[in-house]
Amino acid sequence: MEKTFDFLKNRTHFNFVSTISGDKPSCRPFGDPVLFNGKIYVLTNAQKNVAKQIAENNHVCIVAYDGTDWIRINCELVDDSENIEAKKAIIAEFDWAEEAGYTLDAPDFKTYFLANADATIYNEDGEVLATENF
Repeated sequence: MEKTFDFLKNRTHFNFVSTISGDKPSCRPFGDPVLFNGKIYVLTNAQKNVAKQIAENNHVCIVAYDGTDWIRINCELVDDSENIEAKKAIIAEFDWAEEAGYTLDAPDFKTYFLANADATIYNEDGEVLATENF
């Protein structure tokens, strides 16, 4: 999990999360993840389509590129929105979070952690540089 988190947090500015919308794929950029209690967390707003799609099918694919290497993560996003401590860690990580409406009492503040993840880092030639399962 360490290489995966480092790639997403330190080597890229954003990553792309793909979900299923009905019977079609849907993809959008996500920002930095947060490491909390040994899990990689992401956040979004419950009113966004991505949250609704994850509620229907939490199996996602995350892809990011750092200009040289890239990562693909097939995983489940587990809703952990009732975890106040995780929300506190996310708010502490991002100085913009509260201003953007991500407060402890905000009902639309959704948090998810990556589970059952298969992550692979590749170089530009498609050669596998690292794999992680967590």
